[in-house]
Amino acid sequence: MSEDFDADWTQLAGKVLSGIKEWRLQHPKATLTEIETVLDQRWAVARAKFMQDMALASEAANLRTAAQSSLCPNCGNPLLSRGLHQREVIIQPHQTLHLQRSYAYCPKCQKGLFPPGS
Repeated sequence: MSEDFDADWTQLAGKVLSGIKEWRLQHPKATLTEIETVLDQRWAVARAKFMQDMALASEAANLRTAAQSSLCPNCGNPLLSRGLHQREVIIQPHQTLHLQRSYAYCPKCQKGLFPPGS
């Protein structure tokens, strides 16, 4: 994991916290349900960024460094690299991760795949 993540994540967490504090000052009579909703919405954005960064930093994202990814999980045939492809993954609650991952193709199964487990 990159040390850059520390600064980025600390800054993002700080923005979330200050935004929540500001919202609370503007809504002093908010109900517990309203507070919960705002907290969940704001942390969901930060959570998605954390997940995206961690997924992109994973060695499993790169076929060249992921030993288990060099063989097709279905038939065991060697995979052919098809370069990097953009992949969007929807996570809960309604956030989208944008992942640029190695993409492989199995000539035997005639199926393309991103690294197993990604």
